[in-house]
Amino acid sequence: MNLSHSLDRLGTETAFEVLARARALEAQGRTIVHLGIGAPDFDTPQHIKDACAKALADGNTAYCEAQGLPALREACSEYLSRTRGIEVLPQRVVVTPGAKPFLGYAVLATCNPGDEVIYPNPGFPIYESVIRYFGAVPVPLPIARVLEASDAWILSDEVYSEMVYDGAHDSVAAHGLLDRTILVDGFSKTFAMTGWRLGYAAVPEPLVEPLTRLIVNTVSCTPPAIQLAGVAALTGSWDEPRAMIEEFRRRREVVVAGLNALPGITCVMPEGAFYAFPNVTGTGMPAREFASRCLEEAGVAVVAGTSFGEYGEGYLRVSYANSVENIERGLESIGRLLVR
Repeated sequence: MNLSHSLDRLGTETAFEVLARARALEAQGRTIVHLGIGAPDFDTPQHIKDACAKALADGNTAYCEAQGLPALREACSEYLSRTRGIEVLPQRVVVTPGAKPFLGYAVLATCNPGDEVIYPNPGFPIYESVIRYFGAVPVPLPIARVLEASDAWILSDEVYSEMVYDGAHDSVAAHGLLDRTILVDGFSKTFAMTGWRLGYAAVPEPLVEPLTRLIVNTVSCTPPAIQLAGVAALTGSWDEPRAMIEEFRRRREVVVAGLNALPGITCVMPEGAFYAFPNVTGTGMPAREFASRCLEEAGVAVVAGTSFGEYGEGYLRVSYANSVENIERGLESIGRLLVR
């Protein structure tokens, strides 16, 4: 029985591999501090869960429009127009199970075999994976720039748009590029809904039908009850998401100060999301070796910078989507590892 050779081109998200290794160590009785996976350690706000429960009780359990429920597309349209300073029409919003499908759909809808796709490096590892898997050529750039003079399509991954600590989020679509930008957002990070799998995008008019056709051929539609929970998220109280972001701001201060206090490590202050990206070249260890020793010897799960591309060598990604107490405990363990 043979497998497709195309699988050789399909990468993975190393944070999940680190999580699996960490869980295996925990199953052996080890205590692990999780600073690897990028998932909020908060529960989904109750009014969102209640909206989903009501939707199920009301019988929203059948197929629905592949492009997304009108109610959710209206809510996404209003939210994007208000927060990005642009006019996003509901008919240009497409909904998927999670934001991730848009990465592959965008390549399938706009690229032919051999076409080049520029992506940030270091960056989200799935970018390179889907580009390569679907037959395009990934072109890594250590500095990302929008090529205004080109006619290239642009995919703008804005799932962390609400997690900005200094200043305001600035979308590339707001700079006269809306008609060539696939503006992707989702609910996982802002509303602690990682397991709900709900994402959406404002897309150029010529791509609405092709992306919808890809949805029909792959997942049929996004579960309607989950979509109605998304409506509640966008139109209901923002008190809990804002409190969550303020807590991440507090943790950011703790993790950056703690990392800079460790020998051989320097770290700049991140301006968004919930990750620090410290430079660890002063430890004398390659990133992957250091990350492995952090897990195996110090009991701290972190992700090597090379998991996000070759230009990530010399760095780690440290998630501060964990409590201050666990962050401090993890940094203390790494500190002991470095002075052995």
